[in-house]
Amino acid sequence: METASHYQSPLLTTAGAAELPDAATSLVDAAGVAWHYGDPLGEQRALASGAVVVDRTHRVVISVAGPDAPTFLNNLLSQKLVDAADGFSGAALDLDVQGHILHHMDVASSDGTFYLDVPAYQAGTLEDFLSKMVFWSDVTIETPDLGVLTILGPAPALEGIRAVTARSVAWGPGGATPRTDLLVEKGRVREVVDTLRERGVRLAGLMTFTAKRVKAGEPELRADLDGKSIPHEAPALINRGGRVAAVHLDKGCYRGQETVARVENLGRSPRLLVMLQLDGSAPVDPVPGADVTLAGRRAGRLGTVVHDADYGPIALALIKRSALDGGDLTIEGPAPVAATVDPDSLPLDEGEKAGRRAVERLRGGE
Repeated sequence: METASHYQSPLLTTAGAAELPDAATSLVDAAGVAWHYGDPLGEQRALASGAVVVDRTHRVVISVAGPDAPTFLNNLLSQKLVDAADGFSGAALDLDVQGHILHHMDVASSDGTFYLDVPAYQAGTLEDFLSKMVFWSDVTIETPDLGVLTILGPAPALEGIRAVTARSVAWGPGGATPRTDLLVEKGRVREVVDTLRERGVRLAGLMTFTAKRVKAGEPELRADLDGKSIPHEAPALINRGGRVAAVHLDKGCYRGQETVARVENLGRSPRLLVMLQLDGSAPVDPVPGADVTLAGRRAGRLGTVVHDADYGPIALALIKRSALDGGDLTIEGPAPVAATVDPDSLPLDEGEKAGRRAVERLRGGE
């Protein structure tokens, strides 16, 4: 398989294709695919009247197959997979013993095989971890030469499309646009895209996907979180309200589950991933990793920054809860940028906190 760090999509030869500037050093995983095809905002606006297909073949796919695959993955990851039906679509996290996020993957199952796809920078450590945990499990772990093509908007008929599998993804509350991921052989990427375009689907760059991801509150690990991040800091990661995300709240033990259960039942995370609306008059965009301050005091960390066709410049940021209602924020840098928290990105439902309620009853003598 071509190494992830040197991958170049065949679609980069398409007229107008342009990579993200400095993609090789960006915290957002964008190297090797087109950021846009010459009309970045037009590609986003095309969703108002139809579907677009986004090249995400720079992601690395890991397959786990064999009789023990469901149990093997269920014991390691935050998603309930032991009884997953064929065709399952979802996501999962690998946590450390303190509940910090190590890997974040999308998951699909087809014909007894689970396909886990991750940003290129996570692939090596995830594959190594899974391989070390095999022991006596009857599983086979491989890295097939597959790539992800994502259809945003209403997917056309997929008959005749040569995809290994397809999955429907439930975006968070802010990203209601339908999303269908196709896992295809990399040698057939151009063929599949051409077929989709013949069926009325427009080609759009990764910028379009990223704008929808930011509005959905869906983090990318390296860009939007840090080494101390726990799942509840990003509400879009939690299975809630019937939506399959990355963390199942009713399953057997796995590494880091104690932290998940404690926050879900007793408290709240000290930080929250929210969407910021940025001052569009700033001379340059701020960069992921920059400090976010409130009244001169550090309040959080900036994540993915992208220009949205409707909102202008927006970003994800990991912010202390105490700063969420404190007024305008400032993103530090050579040219500081004013920002406000988008109220629609604040979670409406963070669970009932049943454990806290029980403690209160005990203290009250009930």
